[in-house]
Amino acid sequence: MPRSSSQPRQGLLPLHLNLWPAETRLLLGLVITWSLFGLLVLASASWWISERELGDAFYTIKRQVIWMIAGWALFLVVIRAPMRRWLRLAAPALLIGTGLVALTLVMGTTVNGASRWLVMGPIQLQPTELIKPFVVLQGAMLFSHWRRLGLEQRVLWLAIFAGLILLILKQPNLSTAALTGLLLWLTALASGLPLHWLVGTAGLGLSAGTVSILVNTYQRMRVTSFLDPWQDPQGHGYQLVQSLLAIGSGGITGSGYGLSTQKLMYLPIQTTDFIFAVYAEEFGFIGSVMLLLFLVVFALLGLRVALRARGNQLRLVAIGCTTLLVGQSILNIAVASGAMPTTGLPLPLVSYGGNSLLASLFTAGLLVRCSLETTEPLSLSSQPSPS
Repeated sequence: MPRSSSQPRQGLLPLHLNLWPAETRLLLGLVITWSLFGLLVLASASWWISERELGDAFYTIKRQVIWMIAGWALFLVVIRAPMRRWLRLAAPALLIGTGLVALTLVMGTTVNGASRWLVMGPIQLQPTELIKPFVVLQGAMLFSHWRRLGLEQRVLWLAIFAGLILLILKQPNLSTAALTGLLLWLTALASGLPLHWLVGTAGLGLSAGTVSILVNTYQRMRVTSFLDPWQDPQGHGYQLVQSLLAIGSGGITGSGYGLSTQKLMYLPIQTTDFIFAVYAEEFGFIGSVMLLLFLVVFALLGLRVALRARGNQLRLVAIGCTTLLVGQSILNIAVASGAMPTTGLPLPLVSYGGNSLLASLFTAGLLVRCSLETTEPLSLSSQPSPS
C-alpha cells in the first residue's frame, strides 16, 4: 500500500541526528554547551559552602548532575514528541500548576519571606518554576487562535492567567509574576493583537507590581536598597554590595577559575540568584562579555526558528521559549550587576536547583522541537514514498 509523501514525518526526525537541519544541530550544540558551562560555574561557586556546611565539597554539584541527567532525559522526550501533543497538554498542565501555586499559600514552606515550595517527603517542588513552559505553550495556543475564539473563551483564559499572576504575587514572588506577565505580553504582541489592548494590559501589570511593592515590606526594602545599596551596606544593601564587589574584583581578565574570594562566606546565595557574580569575579569583564554574546547568539537563533516557523503556533512557542531562557538570564545578570532590584530569578541551566533545571531543559527541548518541525530534512522529504 503506497504511503502518501504528504504524511507528517516529524516523529522520525529526532531519530536521525545527521539528517537534522543545520540550525537545529547548532541549537542543540548551544544547549549542550550551556549545560556543561553551568555545571562548571556551579562547581566553582558551590564547593566552599558545601564543604563548610555539609562536609562534602561535591555535595551540591553531585545533586545538580543527577538533576541534569533527569533534565536531559526529559529534553529527549520533548524533542521526540510532536509539538501538537505538548500543545494539547498545555491547558490541563497549566490548571494543575495553578492549583499547586495556590497550594503553596496554604501549606508551602517559607524561604526568605516567600512561600514558594511544596515539600513532599524527599521531593521539593517549586510550582512557579515548573509552570513556566506551560505558560509559553498555553499562551501560544490562546493568542494564535485569538480571532477565532469566542468572548467567553477569551475572558476565561485571561482570567486564569490573571489569577495565576495574582497567586504568584501573593506568595510573594514579584520577579516570577513579572516574568510570567512579560511572557504573555510578548506572545500577544507577536500574535498581532491591537496595540491599545497591549498598552492597557501593561498599565494594569505595572499597577499590580507597584501595589505589591507597597504592600510587602521586604520588596520595598529591596527597591530602596537597589537605589543606594551603600546607604545600608551591612543590612538591606549587603547582598548587592557583595555582588558588586565580586564583579568589580574580577577586573578585565578575572581572578581565575575557582579563585573567587567573595564566595567564601561573603556573598549570599552564591549558587542560585547571585551565581553570575562568582562567574564575573573569576572570568572578569572579558568572560562576562562572552557570556552576553553567547546569549545574543542563542536569541538570534531562536528568532530565526520563529521567523521560519510553518505555523503561527510554532512561531509563538519559539518566541516564548527564547524569551524565557534568554530574558530570564538577562534579568538575573541585571540583578547581580545592580541594574535591577534584587529578585529571586535563577540563571537558567547554571543556578543550583532541580526545578529550575527541569523547566529550563523542557523549554529548550520545545525550542529544538520547533526547529525540527520548521524544516524537514531533505534526505527524508526527497525520498520516494515506499510501496
